[in-house]
Amino acid sequence: MALPAPADHDAPPRTPTPGQAWRTELAATRRLAVPVAMVQVGLMLMGVVDTMMVGRLSASALAAVALGNLYFFNVTAFATGMLMALDPVVAQAVGARDHDAIAHGVQRGVLLALLLTVPTALLMVPSAAVLRAFGQPAEVIDAASRFVWLSIPAIPAWLGFVVFRQTLQAMAQTRAIVLTIVIANVLNAGLDWALIFGHLGLPALGTDGSAVATTLSRWAMALLLLAAAWPRLRHALRPWLRDSARPAALWRLARIGVPIGAQQLLEFSAFGAIGLLMGRLGTVAMAGHQATINLASLTFMVPLGVGAAAAVRVGHAVGAGDAAGARRAAKAAMVWGIGFMLVSAVVLLLAPRALARLYTPDAAVVAVAATLIPLAGIFQVFDGLQVVSLGVLRGVGDTRVPMVVNVVGFWLVGLPIGVWLGLQRGMGPAGLWLGLVAGLAAVGVVLGLRVRHRLAGELRRLHHA
Repeated sequence: MALPAPADHDAPPRTPTPGQAWRTELAATRRLAVPVAMVQVGLMLMGVVDTMMVGRLSASALAAVALGNLYFFNVTAFATGMLMALDPVVAQAVGARDHDAIAHGVQRGVLLALLLTVPTALLMVPSAAVLRAFGQPAEVIDAASRFVWLSIPAIPAWLGFVVFRQTLQAMAQTRAIVLTIVIANVLNAGLDWALIFGHLGLPALGTDGSAVATTLSRWAMALLLLAAAWPRLRHALRPWLRDSARPAALWRLARIGVPIGAQQLLEFSAFGAIGLLMGRLGTVAMAGHQATINLASLTFMVPLGVGAAAAVRVGHAVGAGDAAGARRAAKAAMVWGIGFMLVSAVVLLLAPRALARLYTPDAAVVAVAATLIPLAGIFQVFDGLQVVSLGVLRGVGDTRVPMVVNVVGFWLVGLPIGVWLGLQRGMGPAGLWLGLVAGLAAVGVVLGLRVRHRLAGELRRLHHA
């Protein structure tokens, strides 16, 4: 099978100096991180376009679609995280030029995605009851629940896309992913326009039209990526290997993925819990929080891309038996990820009111957001540290300890402090956000120390034959 090896392994310099090796690693991490970050922004934009389009119908329609999208991504977070087990498995196999291991990893990823589709879909079914239990406004629950139901057919397409995306990233092949996301965004916007408002002779379906458009776009996304990357993927998917379906081997892959899925779910739900608590403080507090978290989410896409690049670069080095290269890749990722977030933090600290006004002209909301955005500035640095550290640890196959660190940091440190300061001590939105800062600081620092500990020891390749 003619599958690609890491770019640096194709024609390495004979004897690179430490300075040359460092500059090469910085450049390689940047080349991989930029398109991955673009893909993450593109995925966010699909949800943003959905909410912007239905926002022209009514405030309740906008709230229903935002809630439906939130429900979909929270429910799929565990399955998506589990499939990120492909990062170390495939990346290390690429680094070792082990083509059979690459094929086994990808094929087991496809099977795992199919197996995860059923329980994920079942969790979508009681959406109305769940939304009622969390005290969401009665006027949006029916529309939000229909959005979730109409999104169920998209689950296998979404999980299939994740398998192909993680595989291609592990091969350091990102062009097809970027192209697919661009086309999917254009298609989603066009379908939203036609199905929400009833253009091109189609019925005006309102919020249901947004759900149908998103579902069709997710299927197009999966199929387009498979088609565009077929020259790279076909050797991993054909011929189908009988060993790929061995239960013991699937279980080994799942054991790597379960902690990643749990970590993602715990982090998402912690932020969601802060949002629900913010709702208890009133509409203005919630609006200010939403503007701030949206801003922080946009800047987060860059270190998220760097973290994904770190998983790949470190995985390649571990697979090739290059411990020094793995340490160099981890350091390069830290420089890019934390460096960007330091710059971002300075911007947020210096211009909170100007940034808040980009989201709303409402003076009361601007006032709340302007108190939260500087806290988001402090939050940035620790967020960059934790997400890059997670990528490095994923590259070496270390997934269980990060899950425990997330539980402790977010749920035993961040949330209790936020509740105490925000609700009991009367600090309001700022108190809840200080809890987020404390939780992220704890997670970031401990994961950074974990990276240091793991890279100082022996680095062994994962074997999942």
